[in-house]
Amino acid sequence: MKKTILILLLSSCALTLSAQENHIRQGWTFGVLPSVAFDADLGFQYGALTNIYYFGDGSTYPEYLHSFYAEAAYTTKHFGIFRFAYDSKYLIPKHRLSVDITYLPDQMCDFYGFNGYQSHYNAAYSTQGDPAYISRAYYKYRRDLFRFSADLQGEVSRPWYWNAGIGLLHFGVGPVDVDRLNKFTKKEDKKLPDTVTLFDRYVDLGYIKPGEAAGGSHPYLHAGITFDTRDRQQNPRSGIHADAFFTYYAGFGKMGDYNNVKFNAAWRHYLPIVENRLTFAYRVGAQLNVAGNSPFYLNTYLNQLYMQRVVYEGLGGANSVRGIMRNRILAPGVAFANVELRTQLFSFKVGKNMFYVGLNPFVDAGMVVQPYERPEGSVVSAVPAEYDPFVGNNRLYAPHLGGGCGLKVAMNDNFVLSVDWATAFDKQDNSKFSNLYIKMGYMF
Repeated sequence: MKKTILILLLSSCALTLSAQENHIRQGWTFGVLPSVAFDADLGFQYGALTNIYYFGDGSTYPEYLHSFYAEAAYTTKHFGIFRFAYDSKYLIPKHRLSVDITYLPDQMCDFYGFNGYQSHYNAAYSTQGDPAYISRAYYKYRRDLFRFSADLQGEVSRPWYWNAGIGLLHFGVGPVDVDRLNKFTKKEDKKLPDTVTLFDRYVDLGYIKPGEAAGGSHPYLHAGITFDTRDRQQNPRSGIHADAFFTYYAGFGKMGDYNNVKFNAAWRHYLPIVENRLTFAYRVGAQLNVAGNSPFYLNTYLNQLYMQRVVYEGLGGANSVRGIMRNRILAPGVAFANVELRTQLFSFKVGKNMFYVGLNPFVDAGMVVQPYERPEGSVVSAVPAEYDPFVGNNRLYAPHLGGGCGLKVAMNDNFVLSVDWATAFDKQDNSKFSNLYIKMGYMF
């Protein structure tokens, strides 16, 4: 783990040195770097990335005219990242254009059932117990996502901005391909058995309908408004960043029953307590299905006005509720909150570069606000009440809580190495006490 942290830190240093020198940059600047990270849910990530900037004659420095980003990586838990992104405020004068093309193959995507606590989690199904169920793949399914987006932002009257965009999400969904995964495992005792999974049971019971069980393609349109008074885009110390928008997902052919409209809203607030030393930051948000039918796999995705990260999973995991298992909270409508105390313990200078080290205690929460209802024609008698997500209201709207502390090592305030440790407050959300996430930047 120490080697991983060192590699990440050196990577961020290399990128900063290439683009953050004191003299004005002109023309093109680029470099190839390792894409290294660690996620308690996805495993160790390895690959390569490049970020190419064009500064023109240097008159806009340190702001770039054009940015091109490309990444190819894979993780030890069979999750892939293949991404190209473009960003510019100058291609279309007075407007910000962001384009994202991403393919995310996931051979072992987490699936813990519907409605959060209404779906009982039994860790023994992944480790021990009845041979008919035992498998590391019991709470998994295959989900390959192709994503295209083109988003445009313009100024209404500072600090108000309008946003509009088009895109496509294509999900390839199905049971875990046990035969394919076993090809990568030489030891017989480590190979996955071909057993029934929770995903298989949901399909057989009619909870996941035939029309959504294999995934589908969904072109979309979205539009909304942003309010932004942050003092800086990266690592803000004060201000508010809020947005609200609607997304219309279309469904054609066999997906014709899955046209839907979703509403998203988020409020991020940064309150300085001690200037440049202590900041109280929090985020609250929600995603609701306001019209039509949304297939289950679309409910595992958190909509965004424009892409800033690679992964936007549903609630649970490194990007939403740390310590909670990925996609643990799955419902048509969800809400979430994150509270952090961002400290800067000490700073120092190495050459021309300024560093600081800080601790970041946090508490995260997520909850169901629009639950799944029992589908018509679904099988009832075959489901033990303990595992039926449609029985009663036991803890249906109870918040799922996780918390922990992060270590931040920042260079020139732009590049932040983040090492977060988190735990779930309830073993129904994660049987593991310790969950580590090593990434770049703050979560929000």
